[in-house]
Amino acid sequence: MNSFNFYSPTYFAFGRDAENRVGALVARFGGTKVLIHYGGGSVVRSGLLDRVKASLDAEGIDHVELGGVMPNPRSGLVYKGIELARRENVDYILALGGGSAIDSSKAIAAGTVYDGDFWDFYSGKPIERALPVGTVLTIAAAGSEGSGDSVITNENGMFKRGASGDAIRPEFSILNPALTQTLPPYQTACGITDILAHLYERYLTNTPEVEVTDRLIEALMLTMIHEGPRVIEDPDNYEARANIMWAGMMAHNNSCGVGRSQDWNSHNIEHELSALYDCAHGAGLAVTMPAVFSYVMHHDVMRFAQVAVRVWGCPMDFSHPEATARSGIEAFRRFLTAIGMPKTLGELGGREEDIPRLVDALCNGDGRPGSISGFVTLNEQDCANIYRMML
Repeated sequence: MNSFNFYSPTYFAFGRDAENRVGALVARFGGTKVLIHYGGGSVVRSGLLDRVKASLDAEGIDHVELGGVMPNPRSGLVYKGIELARRENVDYILALGGGSAIDSSKAIAAGTVYDGDFWDFYSGKPIERALPVGTVLTIAAAGSEGSGDSVITNENGMFKRGASGDAIRPEFSILNPALTQTLPPYQTACGITDILAHLYERYLTNTPEVEVTDRLIEALMLTMIHEGPRVIEDPDNYEARANIMWAGMMAHNNSCGVGRSQDWNSHNIEHELSALYDCAHGAGLAVTMPAVFSYVMHHDVMRFAQVAVRVWGCPMDFSHPEATARSGIEAFRRFLTAIGMPKTLGELGGREEDIPRLVDALCNGDGRPGSISGFVTLNEQDCANIYRMML
């Protein structure tokens, strides 16, 4: 296990009607004027936005609004949010929604107190200061409610890139599983896939002797395998929703990733799909991960065999461990298909003629060195091969 520092200060308010505490929590953490940042229809139609504003009003906290966050959140709205926050002297950012609204809120929070272009942070500059952020979560997926991470698509070139820093970890996050009960099955399944991706990206490590975090990851994977089909079959199953929501946070606050190298190649490869085709991130991951895993499996066959046995229940073939590893990848693929996820790039709108463009953006775009690195370093030819496997 590697040496590490771990800091996870977010206060979580979990349970039914927890969103009614938002005003008290903003006040507790010192907010006096709030930018409420959200997507659109569902937050308004469900009455959540009105309940949040009523809670803020009850505490005497001023607020302004900025809606319009899209899936795969865009840089243009971030710039608008920064301008609005500065003009209105906002001192707190409150995200209502899923990972897209939260990631956009984090970008606004960092950009508002920075003299340069907020995109500097998505090009490698560390985030050291930001306005405080709180969240009211409506989708269990990205884990952004408990992480110091944010992903934004730059509309100038359609690059999808991430930024990180403890300064953008939410000060508080409100998690009411009932808020996710109205999600369509497809969106729920995309969230389940994203959570599993966050776990796999940490599981694929080159660091030896990390049994504690291996076992934590395996437990969360097993939870998703158990609860995922239950909630697809019965969307109103509050207990299944609750377990998925908490697992989603645990999967990405990095408690499962400390002391070990991590992968993130599947995420990087998928980001180009959702940037180009505007597909759901989870759906893109469902197509990407089995292809990536099959391509890199021989780098460490026993790691793939281990997860196949411990999580997917595959019998261990000690004479042919690669057969066990493949069985685990296929079991994962079958699970994704069973909950309604796509299997091929074509189902996302992808075409073979797009592959050179995808590879160039992935390996060279925004200053990258012609490859991506993680569990295995992948060059342009490797990435092209993986995209073709997805077809």
